Amino acid sequence: MPRTGNKVKRSGSRNAVASNRSAAAAGRSISRDAEAAPEGWKATVREYVKLYNQTEIDRYTPALSELVKDRDHLSRLGNRLERMREAELMRGVTPSKSETRAGLLRISESSSGSEVSVLLELHVARTMEQHGRTYLEERCERERLWLASDEGVYRIVRIEPLVLERRPRYGLQQETLYSPDDHSEENYNMASVPFINVDMMPHFKQQRQGIRYRRDLAAAYADRWWNEPNPAYENFDVNCTNYVSQCLFAGQAPMNYTGKRAAGWWYRGRSGGREQWSYSWAVSNALHLYLAANRREGLRATVVDSPEELALGDIIVYDWGGDGRYQHSTVVTAFDSAGMPLVNANTVASRHRYWDYRDSYAWTEQTRYRLFHIADEL
Repeated sequence: MPRTGNKVKRSGSRNAVASNRSAAAAGRSISRDAEAAPEGWKATVREYVKLYNQTEIDRYTPALSELVKDRDHLSRLGNRLERMREAELMRGVTPSKSETRAGLLRISESSSGSEVSVLLELHVARTMEQHGRTYLEERCERERLWLASDEGVYRIVRIEPLVLERRPRYGLQQETLYSPDDHSEENYNMASVPFINVDMMPHFKQQRQGIRYRRDLAAAYADRWWNEPNPAYENFDVNCTNYVSQCLFAGQAPMNYTGKRAAGWWYRGRSGGREQWSYSWAVSNALHLYLAANRREGLRATVVDSPEELALGDIIVYDWGGDGRYQHSTVVTAFDSAGMPLVNANTVASRHRYWDYRDSYAWTEQTRYRLFHIADEL
């Protein structure tokens, strides 16, 4: 789609709600703002939200084929839905209801109005039934849609899902070997007297011993802040590990404050335009290496072989390419009726999502997991 002559608009309002109770009885309700919107490309987006929601129940793509002309995306979506369908069948899980709320975050229209691109946020809430019990699974995803008009009828010609779970924070710094015992100086000078965020650390003592890890508090924090940033912390574009570290800290895991980016596990905020926290606090691969290290005190964990061995407040990290570099982190916040963990995450905000992430565009056949059971006494 050409960019010249485009008008850009931004909107943070949610404009549509689609709700399905079953594949046979699909329905939707539209908020007042969307109902009052003029026909044209907005009507096409509203219809897309309705059909997108239907696929969350049916887990098939045919409903979208008339509206969406991007065959590559339909194939990509079809593969994802097939994984979801097979995995849920094996688990004995059935999605009985789905509600998708949509918000237009950014709109760009050509001067003629015949071409439009939209950044769409989709908040999906699915009610899952399993062996007579139900739980609510939620996630927030973003997609870019390109629409084109043919004789006044808009069709979606391209869809680009934003696979934020696949984007490591700090880019190439994720590749750098991280050692929890590396006390080398950074390329910039840290403040000589470190500022500790006292709101976050009212009883801070470095490497306190004999602390009980409060798994209930870690899970409660994760549920409180899964879909909005805690203003007491920085919020990153790639926020998954920052969020998981906050959950660990909320569970009373003690910080190991070293003042060195490549050592310890700590956070003290932003000062003078500088990011002042350890890589292990904010980078999935660094947190993985920190938790895997052998230490006798402070935040430590044991690698377990199966997800059934995990408890509330435990951590899972994800290596999408199977090359030993971990790009995503989640925290265990609940369990399904079979005792398998459900997790919360940020970046793609998720609540009580099944732990294996086979429903994610980031997932590949090469995906590997590292399952960390946090020590009960820290």
